[in-house]
Amino acid sequence: MSAILDDMDSRPGSATSLLRTVVGTYLRGMGGWIAVSHLVELMRTAGVSAPRTRTALSRVKNKGLLTPEVRDGVPGYRLLPEAVPMLVRGDRRIYTPRWMTEDDRWCLISYSVPEENRGLRHQLRRRLHWIGCGSVSPALWVCPEYLAEEVQEIVDDLGPDTGATLFLVDEVRGSVPLARQVATWWDLDAIGDLHEAFVSAHGEQIRSLGTDPKPERAFATWISSLDTWRIIPYLDPGLPASLLPADWPGKESIPLFDSLQKTVLTRAAAHVRAVTGRENPRTGSPEQTQEMP
Repeated sequence: MSAILDDMDSRPGSATSLLRTVVGTYLRGMGGWIAVSHLVELMRTAGVSAPRTRTALSRVKNKGLLTPEVRDGVPGYRLLPEAVPMLVRGDRRIYTPRWMTEDDRWCLISYSVPEENRGLRHQLRRRLHWIGCGSVSPALWVCPEYLAEEVQEIVDDLGPDTGATLFLVDEVRGSVPLARQVATWWDLDAIGDLHEAFVSAHGEQIRSLGTDPKPERAFATWISSLDTWRIIPYLDPGLPASLLPADWPGKESIPLFDSLQKTVLTRAAAHVRAVTGRENPRTGSPEQTQEMP
C-alpha cells in the first residue's frame, strides 16, 4: 500500500481533488485510459479551466496516479495499476458504507515504536487516523472490527518495526460511560463539521436537481458533491447512534448523499459517454470497476 497513493490532503473543490474524483470514478470503467482532450472537457463541466486541469494533471502524475500514454496518435493518460487497490478501497467506503451496531466488536491497536524512529510512528498514526481510527492514548488506538483488515494492511506495509498488535474485543468497560470515552477517542466535532459542510455546500443544489436532470448538470453536481463527500467515509468510523450526539449531522448528510446517487448516476454516466464516446463509464456499481481489462 502506498502512502502517496492514499494521499487525502488535496483540498475538496480544488482542481487536483476534482481531478482525482473524476479519475477514480470513471477511468476504470473505460479501460483505464482517457484522451487528454476528453479529460479536459469533463473537468470543464466540473468547473475547472483547461490551464488548471493541466496543472492538476502534473500533480496527480507525480503522485503515482496517472501516466501519459499516446494511443492511435491521441495523447492521453493511463491509470497506473498500482493505484487501483487504493481506488477499490475508496469504492468500498463510498458505495458500500459500514455502520457499527451495538453488537459489533472493537479492534484495539497497540504499538511500540522507538523514539529514534519517530518518522515511522508518525506515519502509523497518520494512516490510522485517515482510515477512521480513534486514539485512546498515544500508543493505543481503536476502531470498529470491520476496519481491522485495513489496519492490518497498514501494519504489514510499515513492517515489524511498529511492534503493532491487534486485539478484537466484545466489550469495552471504563469508569465513565462509553459515549463519553468515544468523544475523547475521536474528534467528533471535526467529523460532524464535515457532514455539516457537505449539507451546506451541496444540499440546496442536490434538492433542486429534480428527478431527471440534464446529463451535464448531473455530472457537474455529482463530481462536486462526491469530491466533498469522499473524505467523510474515511474519517467517520460509522459509530452506533447511541455513541453519537443526539443532533449528529450525519442523520441529514447520509440520506442526502444516498438520494443524490439515485438521482444522478445514470445521467452523469450519459454525459461521460457523450464526451468520450466510450460505452462503459461507471454508473455506480463498484463491481464494475475493480479490475481494468
